[in-house]
Formats: sequence, structure tokens, C-alpha cells
Amino acid sequence: MPRPIFHWSAYAAEFIGTALLVFLGLAAVIFNFGPGSPMLLWLPDPFVRRLVTGFLFGSVGALVALSPAGRVSGAHLDPVLSWAFWAVGSLTLVDAVAYTVAQFAGATLAALTLPPVWGAFGGAVLYGATVPSATLGSWVAIAGEAIATFALVGGIIWFVGHPRLRAFTPALIPPLVALLVGFEAPWSGTSMNPARTFGPAVVSHTLGAFWIYLLGPALGAAIAAVAAARSDRVHVAKVAHHGHDPLDRFHGLAATSVAAIARRLAADLLLRRPQRGR
Repeated sequence: MPRPIFHWSAYAAEFIGTALLVFLGLAAVIFNFGPGSPMLLWLPDPFVRRLVTGFLFGSVGALVALSPAGRVSGAHLDPVLSWAFWAVGSLTLVDAVAYTVAQFAGATLAALTLPPVWGAFGGAVLYGATVPSATLGSWVAIAGEAIATFALVGGIIWFVGHPRLRAFTPALIPPLVALLVGFEAPWSGTSMNPARTFGPAVVSHTLGAFWIYLLGPALGAAIAAVAAARSDRVHVAKVAHHGHDPLDRFHGLAATSVAAIARRLAADLLLRRPQRGR
């Protein structure tokens, strides 16, 4: 069997990019919702503050995608996005696994810096940890995460799968994340990213709910990949710098991908159902 090919510079870039996303994104969460923050006076409406926080979080991700680190790794910054790119055939299994390790490591390192930087102010909001609604329950939180992740991952895959839309992918993320956080956060906190949840959960000792933020985003991303995959479509496993692919490792035709096969099987099952009822 051929030896697996590793792309260490890409994994390092993904580690750095995810660390930046978590550190700066959670800084926005802490500053906008921490007790005594001036944001509570400037923007007293929690919905508006959620919109601002989501826009800032998404903007960090978009800027990382446009940065040199994003040029090297593609700036997935989210394990379920990497696996969705694998499912549509534009990322190898080895890279998907290595990206996942880099993303969790980067998010954890960034979260470990939050207590010394923010102290009790950050601790009052669990350093930006995502927790499910105490009244709606775990399954509503899972549903919210699945829906929000479907929208985010599906939007990214849809854009990078269309040559005319690819260049606008970074611009899609800030307003989309803002809307998702604004409306869905009361259900689950709107993670859409297991690594983003894992980091602050470690430092705030809230890992008991982590399974919600693994299951929900995974379901949403899987459905998004199946919905977006087309046999004649070339997907690009990069959020920006789509033409930069010297090793030809970010472009893949979806015809033989896992998502395309699942899509065809689902279509066959739906077509067969009326015949069985006759």
C-alpha cells in the first residue's frame, strides 16, 4: 500500500488559524457579555449583542481565510467542515484526520490563555463556553446546532462548488454567522464547531455537554455535504485563495465521493417507494 502523504505546513497553518479564531472570537464573546462590560450599556438588547458577536466571530474566520495561513491550509478552522470537504471529495482522509487534530489542539491552546488574560471577568461567562439552554434541553440544543451547522457548512460548500461564487465565500461568513448566533444562541450558544466548544469547555470544566456539540454539528455538516454534492461539480476545500493549490490537494470532483454516493442511494430509495406501494 502507498504511504500516506502528510502536509505538515498545512496542519501548522490550521493549528495557528484555529487558535486565532478561538482566542479572538471568544474575546468578543467575553467582552460583549461579561458582567460589568460597557457593551451592556451601549447595546442593552441581547439579540443585538448576539448579532454583533456573531459578526465579529465570523469576521475573524474570514480574515484568517484571507491570511497567509488560510492560503496554506484553506482555513477550515472547524473539524466538521474538514470532514464535509472530505465527504464531497475535495480533501483526503489523511488530511481530514490531521486537520481535526490540529484544530482541537489550536482551540485548546487558545482557550488555556483565556484565564490569565480575562481572569474572573471571563470566568463569569465560562470563558465563552457554549452551554445548552437550561429550559429547552439537550435535544433542542442538538437540533439547533444541526440546523445552524447545516446552514454554515452548506453555504460554504455551495459557494466553493460554484466558480462564480467562490470568490465571495469569505464575505458570506460574517453576516451568516451573525444571523445564526442572533437567532439560535438561546438554544445552544451556537457553536457549529466541536473544536471551538472543546477549548473553553476544558478551562471552564463544562465538558459534560460536549457530546451535544459533537453530535449536532456532525449531523448538520453530514446533511449539508450530501445536499451540496453534485456528480459534475468540482468542490474546493478552501474558504479563500481557491486557485492556490500547487499540490492539487484541495480540488476534487464529487462524482465518486461519499456524499455523492449517499445522495444517489437516497434518491434511489425515494424513487422506489411509490413502486412498492402499488
